[in-house]
Amino acid sequence: MGRVESLRTENKFKKTEVGEIPVDWEVARIGDTCEVVGGSTPLTTTKEFWDGDIPWAIPTDITKLKGNIISITEKIITERGLSNCAARLLPVGSILLTSRATIGECAINSKPMATNQGFASLICKDKVYNWFIFYRIKYMRKEIERLGNGSTFNEVSKKSIRELKIPIPPLSEQKKIAEILTSMDEAIEKKQEIIEKTKMLKKGLMQELLARGIGHKKFQKTEIGEIPVDWEVYCLGDYAYIKARIGWRGLSASEYTDEGPLLIAGNHIKRTKILWDKCDHISQYRYDESPEIKLKNGDIILSKDGTIGRLGFIERLPQEATIGGTMMMIRPDENLFFSKFVYFYFQGEYFQKLIKEKISGSSIPHIFQRDIVNLKIPFLLLPEQRKIAEILTSVDEEIENEMAHKERLESIKKGLMQVLLTGKIRAKI
Repeated sequence: MGRVESLRTENKFKKTEVGEIPVDWEVARIGDTCEVVGGSTPLTTTKEFWDGDIPWAIPTDITKLKGNIISITEKIITERGLSNCAARLLPVGSILLTSRATIGECAINSKPMATNQGFASLICKDKVYNWFIFYRIKYMRKEIERLGNGSTFNEVSKKSIRELKIPIPPLSEQKKIAEILTSMDEAIEKKQEIIEKTKMLKKGLMQELLARGIGHKKFQKTEIGEIPVDWEVYCLGDYAYIKARIGWRGLSASEYTDEGPLLIAGNHIKRTKILWDKCDHISQYRYDESPEIKLKNGDIILSKDGTIGRLGFIERLPQEATIGGTMMMIRPDENLFFSKFVYFYFQGEYFQKLIKEKISGSSIPHIFQRDIVNLKIPFLLLPEQRKIAEILTSVDEEIENEMAHKERLESIKKGLMQVLLTGKIRAKI
């Protein structure tokens, strides 16, 4: 990331059809700098065309890709399959650009490969650097998406891609810009690897701690799986106050206010945090109208409609707050349960299995209050609950810190793309 320091701001500009650019930059059509290549699909009924050794990309190979380089595809074709369709073998270093349905996603291939018809791939000519064009295409994604049209699904034609005009710096500067942005991507990818490993650590800890506890030697089989012999199984509704907002008539425009009690919806929960600054304010009258769902510290909130199972924990209320019509509130008996332990139990396998059943079993996913009332939960002594919650909270904090760092890197990269790819700031050669 030290390469980011290799920048300079002194510059002279000229006006062009793509905006102001440095005087020593040019404007060129994509079609003048790259060959734009479509794809095709061999007959799926001819076995001899498939399961060969030529990677054959479809758009989902790009959309599910981690990173910018593609080397493996879900499907592979044979030489015979390639020769019997309109697809071409793309050389290493081509830019695979999705042009149908999902438009504007791209990756660079590290192995020769073909694509289906959902691509307008770019084979760069000598005067441009493929990684510079790659980042320029990513920078222009919204513009490329606007070119899409079609009655069934959006599609952008190869002709439209060829006609796109882009600013082109000298080749040496193209390489330097790409080098800076690649270094940022590498830092972001490393940070993501740390996040994934820490999430796996948390998953393993949850499987162990929520089922086997700390230091236990003897276990028993129960309806929620194997647990320590000195644990019991309780029905959560017998030992928790559980309340959803039922029959809510909603709010009129005048009942949304600039200040006052907060109203939490599912989209106000991000990872382990409640985005208090994103919540709506409501009138004091409407807040006081439903005292049974006034939130307190230690409450667990759960989205029950639509995107169900989104969890939030009220560590400390910034002010008075309540839940919206898609939410449910769980308040465990503090004499028996440590709330944060119950919060982590909701993240465990037993409850997540219930969520999956609800999602697959209905066209409109929904959790009923009775589902939570009847939920089975292990009962263990409070000191052990606290210890388990402390361990998992520390891992959550580590994940949150890494995620925040990654978001800062992504913000820096976005800013660099805006200035480097337009020449507002020049990369020193």
